[in-house]
Amino acid sequence: MPLTVCITGATGYLGRALSLALSARGHAVRALVRPGGAARAAPGAEIRELDVFDVDALGAAFVVGGTVVHLIGTPHPNPSKAAEFQRVDLGSARSCATAAARAGVAHLVYVSVAQPAPMMQAYVAARAAAEAAIVAAGLTATFVRPWYVLGPGHRWPHVLLPFYRLAEWVPSTRESARRLGLVTLAQMTRSLVIAAENPPPTGERRIVDVPAIRAAGTRAA
Repeated sequence: MPLTVCITGATGYLGRALSLALSARGHAVRALVRPGGAARAAPGAEIRELDVFDVDALGAAFVVGGTVVHLIGTPHPNPSKAAEFQRVDLGSARSCATAAARAGVAHLVYVSVAQPAPMMQAYVAARAAAEAAIVAAGLTATFVRPWYVLGPGHRWPHVLLPFYRLAEWVPSTRESARRLGLVTLAQMTRSLVIAAENPPPTGERRIVDVPAIRAAGTRAA
């Protein structure tokens, strides 16, 4: 059954790929972008320019009974950006959760981060707090938790693949290596499509971790 999916961060690395994938499956995509960002949205999407931190503007753009995918975050996160994680990642997620609850959104899909993790503590903390805000809002939600998404312009971690393989082979490090493993843009896109099309029961939350993201990438359409 076709969905109406509103995507925040629709002009980004993942947002454009997801917009195209959802449109290809017959879903209506509404790209929520910052003023002046319309040209970077994927073709075929309905575009709404707005302030993504404005709860009223977001609520007006959301669809009653629809689906929201929240993708906004600090670009190229690193430990020096702790203040941005609080302002951008957590702030936008709180605004989105409040707006979605007020608007009667049926399902919120949030791209979080793999956790717990021994590094990037401020980033993980902001994303965990965002998940908590979504739960507190009473929303039906799916939390997709990648660690790093490989794709165009995001390929440097390929050099770490031999270390990941070794860590996954050693029993003492296997679980953490799998939880904090690398996923591809195609796997993430497919995982988000599946998440949007298959919400959890009303009022419940579902977590999609790295192994599940990888598995989703191998599922037939």
